Formats: sequence, structure tokens, C-alpha cells
Amino acid sequence: MKNFLSDNVSGISKEILESLTLANHGLVDSYGDDKETDKLNKNFDILFENKVGSFPVVSGTAANSLAFASCVPPYGAIFTSEESHINEDECNAPEFYTGGAKLINVKSNDAKLCYKDLIKKIDNISPRGIHNSKPALVSITQSSELGTVYNLDEIRKIAEITHENNMFLHMDGARIANAVVYLDCTFADITWKSGVDILSFGATKNGAFCAEAIIYFNNYLSENIEYYRKRGGHLISKMRFISAQLNSYIETGIWEKNARHANDMASFLSESLKSIKGVKVVYPVQSNAVFVNLSDEVVKRLFNQGFNFSFWGDKSERIYRIMISFNTPRESIIDLVQAIKKESKG
Repeated sequence: MKNFLSDNVSGISKEILESLTLANHGLVDSYGDDKETDKLNKNFDILFENKVGSFPVVSGTAANSLAFASCVPPYGAIFTSEESHINEDECNAPEFYTGGAKLINVKSNDAKLCYKDLIKKIDNISPRGIHNSKPALVSITQSSELGTVYNLDEIRKIAEITHENNMFLHMDGARIANAVVYLDCTFADITWKSGVDILSFGATKNGAFCAEAIIYFNNYLSENIEYYRKRGGHLISKMRFISAQLNSYIETGIWEKNARHANDMASFLSESLKSIKGVKVVYPVQSNAVFVNLSDEVVKRLFNQGFNFSFWGDKSERIYRIMISFNTPRESIIDLVQAIKKESKG
């Protein structure tokens, strides 16, 4: 395995494949009126140690954008870090689904939103009243686009600022399992117990086929989400197959197994690279992403050998992202490290 381009390049966990096979029997009612989806609602209540509103969708972009549409008006403002996925990689979907809400970039530290700059941005926009966007929501990414993780105190601090300004706190949890494993906490700890109002719950990057969900911890916020989901084309007719994936993901505990493996392999890669002269790990490795400085010559030779990973940020900085999947073998990490070591010697 030489493809480290993304954690989307991996296949599907066998447990989830088995769940799809088991769900593929008989005639079942459509659009979520089925036993798998009913069971999923109960599983999410158990996972989050609370009664939650859960709404399966097939992509993270849909989860984020529909969540915003349900509680952000067209004249609203969504505060997010500069590197966030909603800001850089969702093709204006948040603006489209909300009917025009404005994304406001907040400075970040290793892709984690700086709460001091958040306060500054809120203070600067508020005095303008109806002449500017109305502060409506703050969105944080867990784990972040640079693989870093907000600790619980950081989430609580951002939640406090958010709620003091009558806004909602959203968490883009495309890789939330990796963050939970890193922090050694519960899903409840990292979300509603720390002040999160809405979560985009991701499983696709951690072993599922296409399974995400919008989770509401303040259920009154979910009053209109079913209409937004239907109108947006994300009320899946054969919902049982999405729900079956998430049920397997939760019930078998593969969310933890898969995330722990990916995190461990990323840490192993990071530690192995530190001994190679001329190679530098750029950001803290706290989940399943490793960002590294490599010369153009080394990268070219690695690509010629079939290794694949992505360029990141300003080209002059020569930073590359190496993503570890839930099923990346340790041997593949060793092969990559040996190749980098060899090519770095010229």
C-alpha cells in the first residue's frame, strides 16, 4: 500500500460490509421508517449518554450544510477557522444551503480556532447591526484539517464565547472518533458536555461506505431539519443501508478500533521520520495526519516509486500531508519511511 493521499482511499470495514449484507433481506419501508433507523436512534442516545436528535445523510458536506441551514438564516454569519473544511473544501455548499449566510474566517493556531480572534471578529461585526451579517453560529473541526485536536477546555471556552453571544456551536466531526481516542474521553465529553449544540458525525473516513449523521443536542434546533434534508436531496429512500452501517460502527466498537489503529500508525510514522536528516514533521501529530517538509527532489523520486500523498498550503513551504487510514498496515509505514530515508540521502 503506497497511497497516503487521503483516508478516503481505504475500503470498508468487514463488519460494516456484513451489516449491509444482513440488511439486504426482505421488504422494508422507505425513508427511515425501518427497524435499522429506529435502532440507530437508540444507539446514538446510548453513545452520547443523552436523548439526541439524529438524522443520517451520506456525506460530510451534506451534514455540515444541512445543519447550518436548520439554524442559520440567509443573513447570518458563520465563524470558522481559516483552514476549515467548510471554508476551503465544500464548494460554497454552506452558503448555498443556507441561502446566502456568510462565512467569516477566524485566525487559528495549528488549524484550531483562536478564541481571542473569535471575540474580536464578533465585536467588530456586532456594532453594525442590520448593516452586516448577524452572528449565528461558530463551527469547529474535530480533528482539525491539520490533524490537531481541540482539548475539552478549548471546546468549553469557545462554547462559552459562542453562547454568550447568542450563537450555536457546531462541530464538524468528520474524524471525531480519532479525536475521542486521542483525548481518551467519551463522545458525550467532547460534545454536549463541553457545550456543543450540533454535531456532524462522521464514519466514512473511519471504515464506513457512506454514512454520516447530523446530531442535535438541543432538540428544538432540529424542528425543521427533516424538511431541509428532503428538500436538499438527502432523505435517502433506502435509509436502512445508511443506518445499518452506523449501527455496526457503534455496536461492534470498530469506531474505536479503527481510529486507534490510524492514530497509532500516524504516531509511528511521525516518530520514525524524526531521525531522518532534512525531514521535519511540521504540526503536532494528534490524530491520523502527518504533515512533513520534504524537498522537491525527494518528493519527485517518491512519486516515481508509486507513493502518493498530497501537497498542502503555500508551495514555497514544501509541506506535504500524509494521511493514515483505518487499515493502513504497519509494513506500509515502514516502506514509506525507508524510501524517504533512502531518497533524502540523495
